[in-house]
Amino acid sequence: MRAALEEGLPALGLDLRLIPPLVRFSALLLEKNQVMNLTAITDPRDVASLHLLDSLALAPLLGAGSVVDVGSGAGFPGMPLAIALPDRQFTLLDSLGKRVAFLEEAAGALGLSNVRCVHARAEEFALDHRESFDWAVSRAVAALPVLCELCLPLVKVGGAFLAMKSTGSDGEIENARGAIAKLGGQLDRVEDYVVPTTQVVHRLVLIRKVSPTPKKYPRRFAQIKKQPL
Repeated sequence: MRAALEEGLPALGLDLRLIPPLVRFSALLLEKNQVMNLTAITDPRDVASLHLLDSLALAPLLGAGSVVDVGSGAGFPGMPLAIALPDRQFTLLDSLGKRVAFLEEAAGALGLSNVRCVHARAEEFALDHRESFDWAVSRAVAALPVLCELCLPLVKVGGAFLAMKSTGSDGEIENARGAIAKLGGQLDRVEDYVVPTTQVVHRLVLIRKVSPTPKKYPRRFAQIKKQPL
């Protein structure tokens, strides 16, 4: 794991001093994974590359301000980003209480004062936190039209939503254009990148928030899923 991080962090312009907390978080993740299903990736080097370094690929694009990680799951991409960017405030949002409990435990063990863990569904969380964040991030949670309705209502005008996708997401992106426009967004760029220390290519989709999201969005999740925008 350390060897992968020693090679991969400089490729992302990040400091090697991040290695100890990243290794500690990985140890906590793999320990907890023995009693609950957090990740199918358990080889330490693969955890370093396919979880940590993949998540940290967002760091160069993530500007100042507050960040909400929608559907954080085992803490990706939010937890590695919170470790790497201590001057940003992160909200890790997930609908499963057990995962949120793990994230709270890990944040406490790592002494991360810039992390808040919230047990809630994104569409319900938006009721009280509408347009409250400078950035929303999400990794492999749902199809892009659905993700946009869950994430863009949380983002301030002038902020942005970063979606982590596969390189086979061209159809998703095209299908999401209508949703993006209705929700006050504008597709800024699609950027493919090689995950450091691997030959795996992933994709970042950057959507700017250019106008307020209409009050009727987000809808209830059953409706979002049944009738995507």
